[in-house]
Amino acid sequence: MRRDIFTEEHEAFRDMVRQFIAREVTPYHAQWEHDKIVSRDVWRAAGRAGLLGIHIDEKYGGGGNPDYRYYAVMGEEFARAGATGPMFSLHNDMIGPYLDRLCTQEQRERWLPGYCSGELIAAIAMTEPGTGSDLQGIRTTAVRDPAGDYILNGQKTFISNGQLADIVIVVARTDPAQGHKGISLLVAERGMPGFTRGRNLDKIGMHAQDTSELFFTDVRVPAANLLGTEGGGFVALMQNLPRERLTIGVFALAVAEQAFEDTLAYAKQRQAFGQPIGSFQHSRFTLAEIATELAVARAFTDKAIMAHVDDELSTQEASMVKWWNTELCNRVTDRCVQLHGGYGYMREYPVARAWADSRVQAIFGGTTEIQKEIIGRGLGL
Repeated sequence: MRRDIFTEEHEAFRDMVRQFIAREVTPYHAQWEHDKIVSRDVWRAAGRAGLLGIHIDEKYGGGGNPDYRYYAVMGEEFARAGATGPMFSLHNDMIGPYLDRLCTQEQRERWLPGYCSGELIAAIAMTEPGTGSDLQGIRTTAVRDPAGDYILNGQKTFISNGQLADIVIVVARTDPAQGHKGISLLVAERGMPGFTRGRNLDKIGMHAQDTSELFFTDVRVPAANLLGTEGGGFVALMQNLPRERLTIGVFALAVAEQAFEDTLAYAKQRQAFGQPIGSFQHSRFTLAEIATELAVARAFTDKAIMAHVDDELSTQEASMVKWWNTELCNRVTDRCVQLHGGYGYMREYPVARAWADSRVQAIFGGTTEIQKEIIGRGLGL
């Protein structure tokens, strides 16, 4: 079915994003996967192209356009290209809203120009070695000293952009006695004494994307680096998680759609027993099932995108998109690998990389089980 949520301006932007990927990403991605990290050059190139901070005020170098569909277009095109290295979606969709909504005027002037130019790469540190989806279980602390600054102590893990990040929004307890009301957001900056990075973690997939452990040992964070209000961190996280989960779902569905298109083309040309493998009933039925599942998911996802644009997407609906599309992506890529046979296990084939890269999407941003819990609670259970 024809998609009707995008305008001519969005499609022109899509063409520009495709050209950017072809010029600045695809020729280098294999090397980045070998290096386990992307070059900072691609971030600066993205800034020059206007791909960072599309919703940020133009006076800071942003695009001044709050329309989420531009970010959705970016996510889809990077997914289709298998470009999992440059974590622009984290920067734009998962961190940008915090900065735009919570920054003071002084913080805006200090951080946003670099954020939009690609000179200042951002990350957010929620997960800890003993705490994943349960944000209320975090143990990192930030205690005020007599001078009014925060002394930050703790450890974070699985932090995307962890090696490259210049600013990190750290989720910390500023008042342990207050439960979730004692959680705050502090911005740690590169070079702060006591802020160190562990190894670049060796993942199953997404090899070009740096993921790290972060350590904070008596890090003095100025009070001017408090993001939002003290004790307001948990509410801020809850406000932004629906957008984060929608973004993950948008990306996952585009990966699945591309894997299907690649597999359909392969099934039409690959011969076995004197005929294309797609002509066998099992292959034909499998591809028919995938096509139908993708069409259903696409209709719901596009509706969710527009609901978010209209500020009407509920927390439960965002969780539905995230759960359904990430699990669908895993099922689709797995079946596509199988239809490729031995070639599907070779990383030179896009479907193999899609299979390995996609598995984590049902884990980060809140596991599938957490999404089901959120949906169930929304049903009054």
